[in-house]
Amino acid sequence: MGYWLFKTEPGDYSFSDLEKDGTTTWSGVRNNQALKHLRSVEKGDSVLIYHTGNEKAVIGVAEVVRGAQSGISHEKSADVDVKIIQRLKRPVTLAELRTDKEFAEFDLLRNSRLSVMPVNNKRWNLILKKGML
Repeated sequence: MGYWLFKTEPGDYSFSDLEKDGTTTWSGVRNNQALKHLRSVEKGDSVLIYHTGNEKAVIGVAEVVRGAQSGISHEKSADVDVKIIQRLKRPVTLAELRTDKEFAEFDLLRNSRLSVMPVNNKRWNLILKKGML
């Protein structure tokens, strides 16, 4: 099972929208590195949903219910289907992660343009722990 972080602008599609919808197709990724990551996503993988914009925080957790497929909008794109698992008890902010040395090499801090990125098991568990306090 893989662990991922998907970034979204809450004005376009927020975690609240996912709560309301239950499932959604994650698409529209254009960055080549992010697309490469998205194509590696498999059914059963877990996803942290991160709000960009003014929030800049991990908000909740989703699960992949359909792995990467060729995108419907363009053959070079890809998309996956995710379902809601749970909202974190509290958002885990980018500022908070910046102060934790365990995240110094995390793509979220090093490559702000990347909208899909892998999360290693240790960082995954640390984020969940912070968000469930």
